[in-house]
Amino acid sequence: MTDPTLPPAHPAAAVDRETLPVELVDSAGNTVGSCPVAEAHRAPGLPHRAFSVLIFDTAGRTLLQQRAPGKTRFPARWSNTCCGHPAPGIAVAEAAGIRLSEEMGLRVPLTEVGVYSYRAGDPRTGFVEDEWDHVLVGLLDGSRPDPDPAEVADYRWVRPEELRDRLREDPDDFSPWLAGVLEIAAAAPPVRA
Repeated sequence: MTDPTLPPAHPAAAVDRETLPVELVDSAGNTVGSCPVAEAHRAPGLPHRAFSVLIFDTAGRTLLQQRAPGKTRFPARWSNTCCGHPAPGIAVAEAAGIRLSEEMGLRVPLTEVGVYSYRAGDPRTGFVEDEWDHVLVGLLDGSRPDPDPAEVADYRWVRPEELRDRLREDPDDFSPWLAGVLEIAAAAPPVRA
């Protein structure tokens, strides 16, 4: 069921996401400051708060997106349903719901199920991910994704066991955080309507 309290899909105003503020964190995930997105990802990278959303359907499949070729970090790779950074002082689930609407045109209630902390450099662009990544899951009620082409090149549904096989066979086809995010989501109780 669509939650009417969630933001509308695809807001009209385009924003330079690289200039938005992110929360810097220490090794325990405590907020220690803020800076623009671009600065947090410039080598050597600064540890910061992020979120990754995995949407499931009633058949147990998860929705992947192929990141748009214009993304500054890991462009054109397959990844979780959506991801982003909460602005300082904004609740993670609220920020994730907004971003899910912006990227995939979906409004789905989300539940946080854990945190995946990782660091990965993008050999293609030179940017660095050093993230305290909150993992959120949701169940799609039959709505169809309506992705923003500036954010998402393609999408597909995949069974988690098939995705694990593909991650082992072709890791460079995927974002470096996807395997860890998938395992956090898999360890959580099943998503229910």
